Amino acid sequence: MSKESWGSRVGLVLAMAGNAVGLGNFLRFPAQAINNGGGAFIIPYLVCFLLMGLPLLFVEWSMGRFGGQYGDHSTPFILNSMAPKKQRLWKYVGVFGIFTNLAVAAYYCYLESWTLSYVWHSISGSFHGQTQAQVASFFDQYVALGSSEPIIFWVFCLLLNTWILSRGLSGGVEIASKVGMPLLIFFGIFLAVRGVTLTAGEAGAVNDGTAGLNFLWTPQFESIWNFRVWLAAAGQIFFTLSVGMGSIQCYASYLRSRDDVALNAMSAGWMNEFVEVCLGGAILIPIAVGYLGIDQVREMVAGGSGFGLGFQTLPYLFQQWGTVLAALAGMAWFGLLFFAGVTSSLAMGTPCMGFLRDEFGWSRERSAWAFGLTVLVLGAPTVLFYQYGVFGEYDYWAGTVSLVVFAMLEIILFAWVFGMGKGWAEITRGADIKVPGVFKFIIKYVTPVILVAVFLGSLVSEGGIIDTVLNKQTHAALDAARGLNDAVQISALETRLLYINGSRMLLVAVFATVAYMVYRAQTLREKAGRA
Repeated sequence: MSKESWGSRVGLVLAMAGNAVGLGNFLRFPAQAINNGGGAFIIPYLVCFLLMGLPLLFVEWSMGRFGGQYGDHSTPFILNSMAPKKQRLWKYVGVFGIFTNLAVAAYYCYLESWTLSYVWHSISGSFHGQTQAQVASFFDQYVALGSSEPIIFWVFCLLLNTWILSRGLSGGVEIASKVGMPLLIFFGIFLAVRGVTLTAGEAGAVNDGTAGLNFLWTPQFESIWNFRVWLAAAGQIFFTLSVGMGSIQCYASYLRSRDDVALNAMSAGWMNEFVEVCLGGAILIPIAVGYLGIDQVREMVAGGSGFGLGFQTLPYLFQQWGTVLAALAGMAWFGLLFFAGVTSSLAMGTPCMGFLRDEFGWSRERSAWAFGLTVLVLGAPTVLFYQYGVFGEYDYWAGTVSLVVFAMLEIILFAWVFGMGKGWAEITRGADIKVPGVFKFIIKYVTPVILVAVFLGSLVSEGGIIDTVLNKQTHAALDAARGLNDAVQISALETRLLYINGSRMLLVAVFATVAYMVYRAQTLREKAGRA
């Protein structure tokens, strides 16, 4: 049985906010806004936050606290505690809450290690005197494993995460959040001020930094009526709040029965929105537009991600500010990305550890190192075969599809199986604020409808789940290469297809393994009379 607890309310809120604040706040959000109507994107974005994000936060916080009263600190048995005894399959829906954290951590820790490596290279002046093409090439060589450095930084990040997790909630995760989150905000404010105050003609800038803000937030109102924009806004809410992962329920399960969840949920949610909208929208795009112009920036984020700008372009642009300021800016930028990453990856380890401790009696240290070793083995393909699309497959299936499916099913359980009456009592019990009664209606009717619409939209849309399962894009490229009789391209695409399908089989095997462990845990509970 886990005997963890939070040391303070501040630590809990910062840890929850750290769980939500990730690299997507600074890299994905600005790109999504630009690609989906600029300033008009904030309208569906905020609507989705109020009708889907905030309700899910209320639900997941209260689910976690409810399960914690029965000694459950992982989603399989948190969901099981809320379902009628005859409905025993809900625990297997909770498998998503362990599988997702394992699979996302497997590639996220690698991504995290990039930021730490770039902090070192920024401070040591590795980018000084390089052209934009050379800085971009540095990243390409890095992920192609041109040296042992990526492996060293990746293993170091895994060890750091594992060590912090082995120290427990109050002695590890909470301390890391209390240090990491304030530094993240400090670095973010420093870069945001520098980006917004950039003036045309300064160190080669062609536009004011405010031109980037205008570009990002000038509304294109016709986009509001585009379903694709609403789908993108809903998707961003999932990415940014970490709902549908199972980590929120785990963190909340260590609350006492009368501890507030309503104000805590809102505090963590709105802190994340501040970081994403106010800081995330004021760094990457203003600086990039200031030096590169609007057309080039729009082209560079056309894929919906700011990773190219963040890793391949921004280090070069910082060099225009002089040696000392470039080093400080690089340290601040990649430092805030690192803190955003590590506070999120720590949250991914906690549900897995809670499951091992609750169900198999493992010690905190043993469960932490088991998580670290699993992530090492599961993450190795994303490192070694990055260029074959394995990283992207993990991100799509574990970091996107699984979140939507789990969130859709858990809110059905909460509002319709557990019952909205009991659910509302859980949300409001011990609340330090009065939760508006309209959320009772939203949670029962509106949020489930939105989630089902998001799932169905992503299922049948062009390039959606069905098209991805069938590898339509890769097969189309193969057909084109065969039409040109391009043997090199055909071989490359067939190899890529092999690795993509292999990575999917591995993910299915991980899900099945976790499901079997849940089955074993249920068997042990029945033998011990705890079923």
